[in-house]
Amino acid sequence: MAMFDVGDKVVYPMHGAGIIEAVEEREILGEKQKYYILKVPMGDMKVMVPLENAKDVGLRGVIDKEDVEKVYQVLAGDQTKMSSNWNRRYRANLEKIRTGDVFAVAEVVRNLAYRHKEKGLSTGERRMLDNAMQILVSELVIAEDADEEKVEKAIAEIFE
Repeated sequence: MAMFDVGDKVVYPMHGAGIIEAVEEREILGEKQKYYILKVPMGDMKVMVPLENAKDVGLRGVIDKEDVEKVYQVLAGDQTKMSSNWNRRYRANLEKIRTGDVFAVAEVVRNLAYRHKEKGLSTGERRMLDNAMQILVSELVIAEDADEEKVEKAIAEIFE
């Protein structure tokens, strides 16, 4: 039934990448269930994901080295057309982040970073950029086996 094992590196959409520390049975609200216990280094969080919901919530393995290069290519690519209506833009970007797809998250980071440079961002979009950046950095840190500072510097250089 388990898709992943202890020690596997995984990504939990909206929270970022982490490592499965344990698979434990817990009783919550009178119901016994098995949970993945994830250690998410960014923000030093522990997250419990029910095994039976893991696929539904989008839990997936961390990208490989080839995909790391593709992520940097997406970041360096051209800005995609976004709605001029901030509300539509916000919802579209949130939807991309929720997919858990690393390339979609990279696209959100790229587009919001360019927009921030050109026109500035609303508080909500600035928070979204920070959140998307954190999710992206967390996966790249684990995928590249690099430290947070190195990955953040590499991304910053792309947008200079």
